[in-house]
Amino acid sequence: MKILFVCKHNRFRSKVAEGVFNKLNKNKENYAESAGMILDDSRPYIEENVVNIMKEKSHDVSGIPKQINKSLAKNFDKIVIVADNVDKRFFNDFKGEVKIWKISDCDASDVKGIKKRVDEIEREVKFLLETL
Repeated sequence: MKILFVCKHNRFRSKVAEGVFNKLNKNKENYAESAGMILDDSRPYIEENVVNIMKEKSHDVSGIPKQINKSLAKNFDKIVIVADNVDKRFFNDFKGEVKIWKISDCDASDVKGIKKRVDEIEREVKFLLETL
C-alpha cells in the first residue's frame, strides 16, 4: 500500500508521519511519502527543531518540502491528512481512502509543542501500521 501523508506546508507534521512510517514499517509492500497543500517559498526547508527532535528518535525527516497535486495524489492508495488546517474537498475525486488525523500545528520554536505533536503522530502511525 502506498500512503501519502499531507499537511499544510510539508515542513513538519506530514514529514514526521512519513519518517516514522518508513522507519517502523516492516512490510516492503507498504511505502509512504508526504506533501503539503501549499509551499511556503519563504521557508523551503524542514523546520530545524523538527529535524533535531526526530534525529533524537532516530527518524529521518530529510529532504525538501513538496506540494501535492492531483497527478501526485493518484499514485497513492491512501491519503492521510495529518493536519487540522487542510480542506478535505481537494481530495473529493480521489479514488482511494482519505483519513484525517487533525493534528494541530505549532510554532517552529515551540520545542515542547513539537515533541507533543511528534508523540501524537507516532501513536497514530503505529496504529495505522497495525491496521494494514
